[in-house]
Amino acid sequence: MAEHETDDIPLAGRVREKLVERKQDWAREGRLLTGTTADPSRQRLPPGQTLVRDWPVLDLGVQPDVAREKFRLRVEGLVENPLRLDWEGFLALPQEEQVCDIHCVTQWSRYDNRFAGVKARALLALARPKPEARFVVLHGYDGYTTNLPLGEFDAPDAMLAHSWEGRPLTRQHGGPVRVVVPRLYFWKSAKWVTRIELRAEDQPGFWEVRGYHNHGDPWLEERYG
Repeated sequence: MAEHETDDIPLAGRVREKLVERKQDWAREGRLLTGTTADPSRQRLPPGQTLVRDWPVLDLGVQPDVAREKFRLRVEGLVENPLRLDWEGFLALPQEEQVCDIHCVTQWSRYDNRFAGVKARALLALARPKPEARFVVLHGYDGYTTNLPLGEFDAPDAMLAHSWEGRPLTRQHGGPVRVVVPRLYFWKSAKWVTRIELRAEDQPGFWEVRGYHNHGDPWLEERYG
């Protein structure tokens, strides 16, 4: 374990303000909404989604370049045992693989993604959430945040992934480590994760305060709030 360091993580690019404004407009206009819902046990593709074979790269325009020797992960807030992990400490945790679908709010879905990493509930078991902990805020090295109920982060398929399709995650897709929460729209799966904060009260993140839905269930088409 090591102390957290962020000051020397280089950031490439800058926030694309016009992109952010356009997506805020989409939220106000309800763009892409079909007004339908679906049962995930009966319908694999959520309403309004289009299946793709590639993996589109979407970000705010800023990509941190996190060398593995600089990587730090904190799990803190309302936990009995705050965690401070470097790369070696992260890899020393139980490693698992899973295959899952991912669904982006911008209307694309991709089936059968093979991720490898550490299950979120394994981290939580080590950190031991306090009884009053009910929400999680994910923080990325790029300054991005997103929120979700603790129960969604503690789901069996929630993961902190370092590999995709047998290869290390690229920087473009959130490497060295990103969150994967398959049951929610993928903006909830923060890239370049460095801090996991457990809270008693909800705290909407970057897109949530800009008109996106606070929960983000693709089968209920919770694109916007």
